[in-house]
Amino acid sequence: MSQGKKTTGAKAGAKASGNGGGRGLKVRVKTNRGRPIGSQLWLQRQLNDPYVARARAEGYRSRAAFKLIELDDRFKFLGKGKKVVDLGAAPGGWTQIAVDRVKAGQPKGGAVVGIDILEWAPIAGATCMTLDFLDPKAPDLLKEALGGQADVVLSDMASPTTGHGPTDHIRIMALAETAWMFAEEVLAPGGTFVCKVFQGGTEATLLNQIKRRCGSVRHAKPPASRKESAEVYVIGQNFKG
Repeated sequence: MSQGKKTTGAKAGAKASGNGGGRGLKVRVKTNRGRPIGSQLWLQRQLNDPYVARARAEGYRSRAAFKLIELDDRFKFLGKGKKVVDLGAAPGGWTQIAVDRVKAGQPKGGAVVGIDILEWAPIAGATCMTLDFLDPKAPDLLKEALGGQADVVLSDMASPTTGHGPTDHIRIMALAETAWMFAEEVLAPGGTFVCKVFQGGTEATLLNQIKRRCGSVRHAKPPASRKESAEVYVIGQNFKG
């Protein structure tokens, strides 16, 4: 999961323009000699993104939290008592939603284990690991922390983009394949696998593997996913074990 940069309207070097009364208000970033044009565009997009504002207002660590909310509202894979593994968890938006929806840390609640190579702050109710998921030790440590099979494996992992479509697709598909290999080991019968891929869909080989082991496989792009983003999610449900 990409880690968002923190900004505040008062210190971002931005000003608002638009009609009076705040309607149609849009924040425009002032030109700054020390700020590359790419950073200016990123900052302007962040300041004008309603999901960024909602995440800040509702206490979520990233706007990505709303992607998981929307996916779960549609596909209903999180619920009280479920055991969840969150791959590529930093800064923790998906982990926050998983903890809330499975009632982790509560009587008869579920369990949530998250892992990311980036440093991230602990989340109450979850086990939060800072470790490369590709480290050979990671799968066993996740299983140990979970204390049994998982009902849900989430993967929002993504490598840094290069701007070269085919290269980026290959990189994210390699992560998706690794996530699926882990899911095959840890998912309980009836479980769910949710994984980020890029538009163009899941590679045929991986998709066929998921279809053989899951009763239902679908692709979805939640509304919170930016329109210009190539990301989509593959959702495999009713794992056959």
